[in-house]
Amino acid sequence: MSDAQDLERKLIYDWNTVNGGWELGREIHFDDETLRDGLQSPSVHSPTIEEKIRILHLIAQIGIDSLDVGLPGAGPHVVKHVTALVKEIRDQKLDLRPNCAARTLLADIEPIAQISQEVGVKIEVSMFVGSSEIRKYTEDWDLDSMMRNSEESLKFCQKEDLPVMYVTEDTTRAHPDTIEKLYGLAIDYGAKRICFCDTVGHSTPEGAFNLITFATDLVKKKGRDVLIDWHGHSDRGLGIWNSIAALRAGADRIHGCALGIGERVGNAPMDLMLVNLKLLGLLPDRIDLRVLPEYVETVSRCCRVPIPTNYPVFGSDAFETGTGVHAAAVIKALRKGDDWLANRVYSGVPADEVGREQKIRVGPMSGKSNVLYWLEKRGLDATDARVERIFQAAKESPRLLTDEEILHLVDESSN
Repeated sequence: MSDAQDLERKLIYDWNTVNGGWELGREIHFDDETLRDGLQSPSVHSPTIEEKIRILHLIAQIGIDSLDVGLPGAGPHVVKHVTALVKEIRDQKLDLRPNCAARTLLADIEPIAQISQEVGVKIEVSMFVGSSEIRKYTEDWDLDSMMRNSEESLKFCQKEDLPVMYVTEDTTRAHPDTIEKLYGLAIDYGAKRICFCDTVGHSTPEGAFNLITFATDLVKKKGRDVLIDWHGHSDRGLGIWNSIAALRAGADRIHGCALGIGERVGNAPMDLMLVNLKLLGLLPDRIDLRVLPEYVETVSRCCRVPIPTNYPVFGSDAFETGTGVHAAAVIKALRKGDDWLANRVYSGVPADEVGREQKIRVGPMSGKSNVLYWLEKRGLDATDARVERIFQAAKESPRLLTDEEILHLVDESSN
């Protein structure tokens, strides 16, 4: 046990681990859907290819090992972007495995085969078909036609030597007989992954656990070496915890998008899933959380999706405080010269582990210690008159003072 771990055990009683915590016993993997599923959000602005390449590099720097680069069946513009992204992976030798979405139709899969052949990179075909009765009824589908289309698509991928992740949409509302037949067919035709989707955000953590338990039983029954993916949405606000429940039940890889962007209210947020897995002690060592601030800020800027000020971990308010009691505790820790303590005394997420830092602000709920620390941090003399002037201005303000406003008060107190 390291000194930091020993100190943590002494200073923090962790109710999260009273019953032993969670252990998976295997390394987990991640599939980033930001550049495909994430762009289906009603509010996003589609990034340029240069912006997508920057996001691609950040995904690789984090240590995420696969990503969805697009749905080439949507048209020539998508083919162009997908080709450029896969070439970038090849030319820059990025440790990323690309996949492309496709319906179980040859018209969607053939462009993937062409890109793969042109670039010389294996592209996993993420072929999907709706599986719930409500979808089948609405679309006038029958299981026989779904099986035929799937079989034709799977045979084509076999012929083209394309790896397959077979995906059923709306799996969390689908009948077990239907999904057993569809996945059974996919496994028989060599699919190396099967993906279970909470397409409309219907699931609860218990539902996700039950479904992935069903999936692991199916794989055992088939007796094949097949991996299991979970793809979740956040319509009920449960995207993160459904994904973690899926991992506990046996999923090998979970999907997510930066900032949780995506259809309707969005996909499970990749950034917050990684942070939570780190805090649960389940995150692989290869993942570098310090890259996450740039990742979310870049996606926010390129997709023109603002980061809410109170967004966990990466919102502007996440590690800032102007409250006297809270700030005083952080300041005392900092004055002890103990960054470890300062990043935990009033924070459930250690700022330094996610590339952030604690910030002490001055406002109507601040004490004089806030003012003193703000001045000392900037090497400014904390004279009694200066501190009092700033403190009184803060008490009269309806909000936190900006740095510029405090500096103006400093200048006035110098006259």
